[in-house]
Amino acid sequence: SSQVNEVVFSPSESHCATCSDDGSVRVWSVASMELLIQFQVLSQSCLCLSWSPPSCERPEQQRVAAGYSDGTLRLFSIPRIAMELKMHPHSAALTAIAFSADGQTILSGDKDGLVAVSRPRTGMTFRVLSDHRGAPICTIQSTRREYGDFGAEGVDLWLAASGDQQVSVWASNWLQDRCELVDWLSFPAPALMEVPSCLPPSLAAFCPWDEALLVCAGLGVHHEVVFYSLRQKQVMEKIPLPFFAVSMSLSPGAHLMAIGFSERVLRLVDCASGAVQDFAGHDDSVQLCRFAPSARLLFTVAHSEILVWEVTGH
Repeated sequence: SSQVNEVVFSPSESHCATCSDDGSVRVWSVASMELLIQFQVLSQSCLCLSWSPPSCERPEQQRVAAGYSDGTLRLFSIPRIAMELKMHPHSAALTAIAFSADGQTILSGDKDGLVAVSRPRTGMTFRVLSDHRGAPICTIQSTRREYGDFGAEGVDLWLAASGDQQVSVWASNWLQDRCELVDWLSFPAPALMEVPSCLPPSLAAFCPWDEALLVCAGLGVHHEVVFYSLRQKQVMEKIPLPFFAVSMSLSPGAHLMAIGFSERVLRLVDCASGAVQDFAGHDDSVQLCRFAPSARLLFTVAHSEILVWEVTGH
């Protein structure tokens, strides 16, 4: 009954992996929800997880990168059922992790706000970004983009969001060790009297149906989702919410957004039509929601309980 901290999917959606406060990384069959592999690290919590990207399509390239409370990062080979690499890029707990689009680089963020850039092939950390220092990194997302029109060069576009309501967007070419700031968003912090026991996490994601849009939630003083244009450098749309968001996922296929709340509610928003559906069924805060790549399934997590939803009609 240990808290589940992340759910990630293999690009083919045949498998998913979860990580927990008990230090485990579990790999499941999505079709049968049968546990296939468990990697266990003793006396550590596993706080974040990333599955190697679609560019690593060969079976032997399937890996999961996991970040732990002692600042270590481990790389697990799925076909070999083995740990391939252990690194120690952080002195504080890892709170977010992502592969670059080509799978050759791993970005990791920690509780103190540092982002480390490491190369699994060499086991070396070759860059540390301290721009968010002082607040935990809540989210890191990396994507391959053609974005000459954002005024920066590189092959990857990636973002980091920290708990002090800041989101940074970067263009990078890691093989040439190049990294350039594209945009920096600062949101006003919510007034403390409105806030539950702790501040909501800063949630940010690239919009899967419009590559120039950034989607942010849990930021600012209002309960809302903000769509921000990286091209026009301005907010294009705001969608009001009933509460502060604590989790968010955007469906790559349909224009769907799932949002989880501390109030044990899951909200599904059709961003094309504006239609909204709320779902109960969780016994605790909906701290994670994750669409599978095909968007046919949505996984949500409340503490140690994982619910699997079928997404119909899209």
